[in-house]
Amino acid sequence: MNLETILNNPTLRDIIVTILILGVSTLIIKWSSIFIIRTGKRFESDDTLIQVINEIIKYTIYALAITIILNELGINITAIAVSLGIVGIAVGFAARDTISNFISGLFVLGDKSFKVGDIIEISDQKGKVMIMGFRVTKLVTPDNNIITIPNSNFSRNLLVNHTPLEEKRVDLDITIPYSVNVEEIAERFKNLTLRFKWALDLPKPDLIINELADTGVKAMLSVWVDDPWKVAEYRSIIAKEIGPLLVDKHE
Repeated sequence: MNLETILNNPTLRDIIVTILILGVSTLIIKWSSIFIIRTGKRFESDDTLIQVINEIIKYTIYALAITIILNELGINITAIAVSLGIVGIAVGFAARDTISNFISGLFVLGDKSFKVGDIIEISDQKGKVMIMGFRVTKLVTPDNNIITIPNSNFSRNLLVNHTPLEEKRVDLDITIPYSVNVEEIAERFKNLTLRFKWALDLPKPDLIINELADTGVKAMLSVWVDDPWKVAEYRSIIAKEIGPLLVDKHE
């Protein structure tokens, strides 16, 4: 099959043109993404901004490609636009979640509630922001799972960002038997934190009395750290070290 045969066959020509346009569009998106990432790193741009620019360019190129393909196929784009206007209400109703996620994504970007790399918590889910898009945000959890959260959730639920402030307090609730000296526990705890390189000197570690219960003194141990990603790990270490000191001596 020579070039003249292909050009004289409208269906075959349309298929080849469509494939070429999609192929070129994919290459442009890939090259532009590489260029944006390299340029962003060179100028130390925020990762969130780089991802957003990538998405804008990607969807814009796809939209242009589809428009060019429709023109090449001889499809009247104006007629399609009118048709979409007629069924716009039905389409809008069906795509209301997608539209809601998109608008919420714009608000999140505008408010700068969080960015890529931040550790956030929403709807009892906690993780580090890996990808922040217009529709969804993806988190990676401490146990290396990936959670996909629709952006509309950020406008309906309480969001906690654990990252903006570098320092984070680790709290551990304990019950001190009445047979155990509270001041001794407080002193032992402060000495214990001195061995931990991750424990900050200021603010100082502390033991706070919350309640005098039937089972003993309800208290809370608190120590400040500079890595919010490891709060659960540090709490576990403290619990293992302080546990033997809370054994009732009369048992």
